[in-house]
Amino acid sequence: MNDTPLPTLLFPFERGLIDPPGEDERVLFLGAPGAFHLPSDFAGNMTAVQGYRPDFLALQRTGISVFPEPEGEGYDLALVLLGRHRRENEQRLAEALKRTRPGARIVAACAKKDGGGSVRKRMGELVELEDHASKHHGVVFWLRRPDAIDAALAALEIGETVADGYTTAAGGFSDDGVDPGSALLVKCLPDNLSGRMADFAAGWGYLSVAAVSSFPAIKSIDLYEAHYASVEAARRNMAHKASQVPARFFWHDLLGEPVNERYDVILMNPPFHRSRAAEPDMGHSMIAAAAKALKPRGRLFLVANRQLPYEESLEKHFAAQGELRRDTVFKVLWARK
Repeated sequence: MNDTPLPTLLFPFERGLIDPPGEDERVLFLGAPGAFHLPSDFAGNMTAVQGYRPDFLALQRTGISVFPEPEGEGYDLALVLLGRHRRENEQRLAEALKRTRPGARIVAACAKKDGGGSVRKRMGELVELEDHASKHHGVVFWLRRPDAIDAALAALEIGETVADGYTTAAGGFSDDGVDPGSALLVKCLPDNLSGRMADFAAGWGYLSVAAVSSFPAIKSIDLYEAHYASVEAARRNMAHKASQVPARFFWHDLLGEPVNERYDVILMNPPFHRSRAAEPDMGHSMIAAAAKALKPRGRLFLVANRQLPYEESLEKHFAAQGELRRDTVFKVLWARK
């Protein structure tokens, strides 16, 4: 989450194009990054919204009031950081309209590479914009929240999204349907899985639903996921499709927070992107976390892009490891404590 257009968002305040909030004004910051510095004359009372667990925890450590979902209404100013996901962007803009008072200013920014110009144009078709600017490889636009917002909300708001029969999460992993790597992992799982299972980086829960539906000897499953909306989608999917097995849901940063439970089996499709660049160290760290969370002789099954060098971490942390299948894109690996 370190690839944000924050400098673009702050540009109109720094240049005096927009007055900063005063001490008594309430500010809502949708998509607030984990580390940011506001201009010195920014005096408003801020509430941040951040559903990505590492950034949420970073904001919490600074003392900022932060929530994983928007709360409250009547804000005097809304700041909106937009990203690569159209559905998530439109949800944030809709929340900005709903949570501010009539006449409040809304300021939103998006990187040009993420379609900032298109976002500005789309918003301008729904409500009147005051102005916009291009700076720091991004586009920032601002407006006054109109009295009548029903038509804009109807155009922006997207309800629960279903893909391949599952509820997915805007802005989360594979929000357009079942990930092919996860589907391959399910096909490769042995038929003797049993005991307590965990799904690391569970997303909206496809692996968990498939596993508990296929292996009746699984007694319980815990889902760990850093993206809050994905956790909530997983909760719904498990309730609708696999309610026969006890499930717990952890909004959790596996790279920064310890796992206190111990498991017989862990499934994993580890992420390797925080921004656009591949970061295989995320997978290595997650493998180490899985090794700590497994019982003696517990087993890990994971899928990864075939070029990622996860075998070295499996060899380091496990007594035995190997490969179950490989195709032109993915490989499925196993390891035992």
